Amino acid sequence: MLKKVLIANRGEIAVRVIRTCKELGVATVAVYSELDRNALHVRLADEPYALGGQTAAESYLNTEAILDVIERSGADGVHPGYGFFSENTDFARAITERGVTFIGPPPEAIEVMGDKISARRAAERVGVSGVPGRTEVLTSPDEVVAFGDEFGWPVAIKAAYGGGGRGMKVVSGPDDSAEALESAMRESLAYFGRDECYVERYLAWPRHVEMQVIADTHGNTLWLGERDCSAQRRHQKLVEESPAPNFPDDARVAMGEASVKVAEACGYVNAGTVEFLYQDGEFFFLEMNTRLQVEHPVTELVTGLDLVEWQLRVASGEALQFTQDEVQRNGHAIEVRINAENPAGGAFTPSPGTITRMVAPGGPGVRLDAGYESGDTVSQFYDNLVAKLVVWGHDRESARRRMLRAIEETVIEGVATTLPADVAILSHPDFVSGEHSTNWVEQRLDLSSIAADTMPPAPALVEGEDAIPRVLRDVTAEVDGRRYQVKLWVPDLGDAVAIQVGGAATKGAGPKRPKAAAAGGGSGTVAVPMQGTIVKVLVEVGDSVEVGQTVCVLEAMKMENNVNAEKAGTVKEIRVAPGESVGPGDVIAVIE
Repeated sequence: MLKKVLIANRGEIAVRVIRTCKELGVATVAVYSELDRNALHVRLADEPYALGGQTAAESYLNTEAILDVIERSGADGVHPGYGFFSENTDFARAITERGVTFIGPPPEAIEVMGDKISARRAAERVGVSGVPGRTEVLTSPDEVVAFGDEFGWPVAIKAAYGGGGRGMKVVSGPDDSAEALESAMRESLAYFGRDECYVERYLAWPRHVEMQVIADTHGNTLWLGERDCSAQRRHQKLVEESPAPNFPDDARVAMGEASVKVAEACGYVNAGTVEFLYQDGEFFFLEMNTRLQVEHPVTELVTGLDLVEWQLRVASGEALQFTQDEVQRNGHAIEVRINAENPAGGAFTPSPGTITRMVAPGGPGVRLDAGYESGDTVSQFYDNLVAKLVVWGHDRESARRRMLRAIEETVIEGVATTLPADVAILSHPDFVSGEHSTNWVEQRLDLSSIAADTMPPAPALVEGEDAIPRVLRDVTAEVDGRRYQVKLWVPDLGDAVAIQVGGAATKGAGPKRPKAAAAGGGSGTVAVPMQGTIVKVLVEVGDSVEVGQTVCVLEAMKMENNVNAEKAGTVKEIRVAPGESVGPGDVIAVIE
């Protein structure tokens, strides 16, 4: 068994790996950026080391800094988690060339499967067909147009070295091709360090069903079971479950066997996931994630296996101690991702900030994998996953009801989260009957009623020196003897002189960009809803704009968000430029 493992990641996955390492008697090394100096994974690790920097590029994607920590700490293994360097061939090779164990597949397997284009080719060689698409890197929007004209619109542009919906754009027609390709490449480069993209046919109503595999160095490759991850927004998963509902057993076995073929085709070792799209009784190879998946806990709950433990054992050279026939799957598990996003109106806008209060649910069959505690800050510079709530039940309906109960017990204050959207998903008849698809959340789920339950807008402040800022508080009230818990905006008398400068609270006077007096209502001011960086300004002074027209593109938490005009008119002022940082409520344009 490995003696000391460095976790080259942060957040809940770093915490998850640290906990299993401790149970196995393996020492842990954490790395952290300046913003994560007091993060939970740092507090739990045996040896924390600073990487420096704030952004991912300056810290968790700084190869030399991580290699230096490996040398200084004496770690004999590196677990990459997911995201960041988890599917980066060069990073894996830099680890193994130093005689340190990379807790994942060989660099050669990442090279084949980490590139979604070569992965398609490898799958096709062993008879596993993918969704129709190009197997060449896109070099021009004209190639997207040519593909769409041949196979039909819409099409999907995807990051060749990406995953998890990052760097993926659905293109509805030729006129949108150039902008979509540019955005996909930019997002892919920011999140994965590579900007290569490809195009494939976009299925209208598929389900996302993926298969967990694990392989050792002794020639054993097994499939452990499938997960349905169809409830998505922006092509990123919200709710995952195992087993998949309304999924025939013959399709399950066929998909499992296909997954083993794909894994063996690239000499795969360790835990991995082969992803498929399933529609009308057919499944199509999508990609292989050469790492641990975010949703791996649902497989753990139905199989009774600790996948991180087996990652460590396989990486240490141990053989799997069970056969394909001995893999048992019992009951049903559901996971919801708790992201710092405001789902009001279906917008899912990032909501970075400090978690002022966090209370975990309890009871039988409930598990919370969290990367934060009360007082921790969710930064705009990283992925906004706060925690994963996972439950097990003896069947799907009992698991669904248990999840709703667990969500009701969960308390997270200070940032908006996706939990209200998760409740809407779990309560909808389409989900109950297992008739949803990857497009269902955005096309059919009505989230308009969520607005009042997440983060009600702050009342407008009267301009002037005596204006008192207001803060959102939970207030307990009794009406006719019955107790109610409500959210109210109340005067912030304890911090009345605090102002916002670039999104950070500061005492005293100082320069700041004017705030919007009120949101909505056709305001002539265009304000950003969150802290982030301006990527693109799409209008100029003097331009005419319509209601809903995009004024600028804002990057926050590695996601691009359109900031739209609420009023038709002429652009009078532009107050930002690409690359500039902004805070929540900052006015970036004025329309008259």
